[in-house]
Amino acid sequence: MIRRLLIANRGEIALRIIRACREMGIESIAVYSDADRRAPHVAAADRAIALGPSPAGKSYLSIPRLLDAARTGDADAVHPGYGFLSENAAFADACADAGLIFVGPPAAVIARMGSKIEARRLAAAAGVPVVPGETPADQSDAGIRNAVDRVGLPALIKASAGGGGKGMRLVRATGEIDDAIQSARREALAAFADGTLYVERLVESPRHVEVQIFADAHGHVVHLFERDCSTQRRHQKVIEESPSPAISEGLRARMTAAAVAAARAADYRNAGTIEFLVDPGGQFYFLEMNTRLQVEHPVTEQVTGLDLVRAQVLVASGEPLPWAQDGIVQRGHAIEARVYAEDPARDFLPQAGRVQRYREPRLPGVRVDSGIAEGGEISVYYDPMIAKVIATAETRALAIARLTAALAEFEISGLPTNVPFLMKILDLPAFREGRLDTAFLDREGAALAATLPDVPVRVARASAGGPQSLKHARWDPWASPAGTTSPAAATSGRARRRVATSAGRQALTAPMPATVIAVHVKPGDRVTKGDTAVVLEAMKMEMPVRATADGVVATVACKVGELVQADAVLIEVE
Repeated sequence: MIRRLLIANRGEIALRIIRACREMGIESIAVYSDADRRAPHVAAADRAIALGPSPAGKSYLSIPRLLDAARTGDADAVHPGYGFLSENAAFADACADAGLIFVGPPAAVIARMGSKIEARRLAAAAGVPVVPGETPADQSDAGIRNAVDRVGLPALIKASAGGGGKGMRLVRATGEIDDAIQSARREALAAFADGTLYVERLVESPRHVEVQIFADAHGHVVHLFERDCSTQRRHQKVIEESPSPAISEGLRARMTAAAVAAARAADYRNAGTIEFLVDPGGQFYFLEMNTRLQVEHPVTEQVTGLDLVRAQVLVASGEPLPWAQDGIVQRGHAIEARVYAEDPARDFLPQAGRVQRYREPRLPGVRVDSGIAEGGEISVYYDPMIAKVIATAETRALAIARLTAALAEFEISGLPTNVPFLMKILDLPAFREGRLDTAFLDREGAALAATLPDVPVRVARASAGGPQSLKHARWDPWASPAGTTSPAAATSGRARRRVATSAGRQALTAPMPATVIAVHVKPGDRVTKGDTAVVLEAMKMEMPVRATADGVVATVACKVGELVQADAVLIEVE
């Protein structure tokens, strides 16, 4: 059995793993960057080891630093959590070479299923339906364009190493193809260091339904039923639930059998997820496999009553699965909402800053998984998720009602969140009736956000412990008390700058602290309203900065690789 486990992650998933370790009598070792020095997971672990600077590339994504931490802590195993290096075959290999147990599948399996192209081939060979498409050997822009022509429009250009919508672009018109190829490849290279692309025909109005599977080293493979993740925005999941409100018993049986077949074909081990698209006619298609624990794993835990993290550790230790297929049953309904620091009124722009007040709801049938505490910082360096709120009940309607009540009781102030937007979704007739597809929020989200008059936040009265009042307020997430430094200023090491631009010129500014990853213009270039001039990246999101009017570029005040402040002028156009 594993004795001492290093958790190569942060936030709520690190805390979730720490709790499992505590129950199993395993010593937990947390790691942290400079930005996370006072994070809850650091205090909760039996031991914590510093990794280094705040940028993920120099801390949570640094294999040498993580292995050094494992040696320093005398760990015998590593749990990667999700995100960061959780699906990195080189990290799994490095752990094995260092004599560490990797709590996840073998490196060869991660590499095999991490390539969306290879995963498609394997699934098809196992008899699992795949979305019609092409995996061109010619990876030049021309080669990808030819593949799009053969597959036909509308089509998706996708990164082979992608996930979560990264490196994926929808093409509906021929004039969009070249830009989509370059944008998808650039994002894939930045996110995964792999620009390999493939093409799939767009499945119109699908649901996104995934099956949780688990396998051990003794030949056992089981499924833990499905999760419906159709409520998503820009390919990022927002609300997940189980069971799916749109899957019949017959379809469920076929999909779960296909998922087990795909896992067996991959010679899989530990926890994994097979993701499917389901078209309006009930035909399902293999989408991809996630070779790790999912963000939404609590939904499955709540409806099955099983501890997935505990099972991960047991299987990694060489134990057989703690359950057989006929002993796994679904009970009731569970639904999860992801609470993010983002502003729905500003196109869901991620927010960085201090959480001034934080009070989780405490209601029957409600679970909250979070990695933040009152006074903590939402850092510009990482994903802006604050918490996951999971409600469980006998029926879907009651689970939705419980989740709505929990979100209404969730007190978060100091920066905008998507809580009001989540409550609006839950109240929609289409959602309550289960009439959804993956593009629903992309079609309706902006209009829904526009119905929010302001970002509601609960604000404490001056007296400590006094009653709370709910009011509407606009928060500047970078505002700071007198005499302190704002998170944005601290990020750049300089005071926050706001420029009033020269007369007759339009200034294109950074909406938040971010890294410049592309500059598409130079002085003298003519631009048209809507043209992308600069591309920024922050909090795991790529943000194009577009011209607001026709004109000629007068100045370019940024360069690729530069970290810019909020409101910094990037381009001037006259």
